[in-house]
Amino acid sequence: QVELVESGGDLVQPGGSLRLSCTASGISISIYHMAWYRQDPGQRRELVANIQTGGKTNYGDSVKGRFTISRDNAKNTVYLQMNSLKPEDTSVYYCNARHSSAPVGDHWGQGTQVTVSS
Repeated sequence: QVELVESGGDLVQPGGSLRLSCTASGISISIYHMAWYRQDPGQRRELVANIQTGGKTNYGDSVKGRFTISRDNAKNTVYLQMNSLKPEDTSVYYCNARHSSAPVGDHWGQGTQVTVSS
């Protein structure tokens, strides 16, 4: 059974930082492209950042220069370092895993709440 467990969400003041973690079980993320999405109520899920198996990264325009995605295959964990947080970064953040070569469908975590407010 595949499970992605996010952690690290919290209440933080504008300008602050948080690091989200997503630890996988039931799969080896070394063969998965990993990503972070976020979603507000009634809105579409938005890509925040992704990282391919080879380490290539891609970021949504709203977070470029502020967020950094990384992966530790040995720990089966992907991270999202979020700096210079803004109130508009408030959302539920979801971890995603997509197999790099087989169309087996995406895996999702349960989400972690990030709230940026003074």
